[in-house]
Amino acid sequence: MATASDITLRAATEADVPAARLLLATAFGGPPDVDPVRLEQGPKLFPLDRVILAVEAGRVVGHTQDRTMTLTVPGERTVEASGVAAVAVAPTHRRRGILRAMYTELHRRTEAARLPLTIFTASAGTIYGRFGYGPAVLGSQVTIDRRFAEFRPTTPDPGGVELIRLEHAIPLLPELYDRWRRVTPGAQVRPEPAWKIWLSQFRGDDGLFALIHPDGYALYNCRHTETGLTAEVAELRAVTPDAHAALWRVLLGLDLVNTVEAPIGDDDPLPYLLTDPRLARTTARYDQLWARVMDVPAALSARGYQGDLDVALGVHDPFRNAGGTFALRVRDGVADCAPTTREADIELGIDVLGSLYLGAHRARVFAAANRLRAKDHAHLRAFDTAFGADRAPALGWFF
Repeated sequence: MATASDITLRAATEADVPAARLLLATAFGGPPDVDPVRLEQGPKLFPLDRVILAVEAGRVVGHTQDRTMTLTVPGERTVEASGVAAVAVAPTHRRRGILRAMYTELHRRTEAARLPLTIFTASAGTIYGRFGYGPAVLGSQVTIDRRFAEFRPTTPDPGGVELIRLEHAIPLLPELYDRWRRVTPGAQVRPEPAWKIWLSQFRGDDGLFALIHPDGYALYNCRHTETGLTAEVAELRAVTPDAHAALWRVLLGLDLVNTVEAPIGDDDPLPYLLTDPRLARTTARYDQLWARVMDVPAALSARGYQGDLDVALGVHDPFRNAGGTFALRVRDGVADCAPTTREADIELGIDVLGSLYLGAHRARVFAAANRLRAKDHAHLRAFDTAFGADRAPALGWFF
């Protein structure tokens, strides 16, 4: 049996690509990718020089990659983050320290680049806490019986939605997405290769219909099920409440459609636009984005806050050296954070800090779970309030 000392970490080359694709297909439960768009655009999104391979006797047994992403944080600000993807270890090489070795190297590179945050979309929820990550963006899936959906008399009917061919909509999407991204914590700048890869999955019977509004868009496809025709919303981005209401009025007015399925965020007003809010039935709830704070002062100084604050944070980092005690002072939404010798008013793990960072979770809930400890209730209340956000975070694009 190979041990960690038998494994070498190195950069990838073109010659490694077939073995890496086989490993990723095995890890994520699918055949090796042969889609020409993904094969062409993938290296543009995650270049080979950002791939770390774990190799034993010339065989690829571990893989990860990353790219620098621009992430929106509370206060309509942005921070540069390392976006990690395609993390896999061969099933023949479990529990030999390979994942830990790859993450050690990833984090070393992130620290060298002075990026204050690392983010990724996780396929399993039990692995990454020990590396200091916490779920930072949540999402839900709803199903609506369109036949019974009626809007309240007070629901706006702004109009302005146009149904156009997808190929004509595609040039309009990036600008609308970017306007939405700028006001939404958790959303990332979306590069052109990411658009091409995402759109390439919708072909033939899975082709998308496009609804365009001056302040938003909705993309959906239709499929026949045992209960009739279902419209499945692939993506809906609304910059304004009027765009949101206008797009949903069209989606819930589709003739012959019995059911509409859609992903929505925690603060989506859809249920409250309807005379019967129960019709927006939640069928799934899941984490979308995980975050790890790599540099506490830089990360906490980068985001905005909902209230004034003056606390000493005791942050425990089980994996790297980002922990310590930090004085966090916030005035009028602007923060200053630096190491301090003060006694901690709030103590928490760096994974909890990652979960709180974008505003998806409340500090008081972590306190109730004994994962955050406050000196007293006043400190907890002030901390809980300050770490809120004007808008619930949402994942911009899956990576």
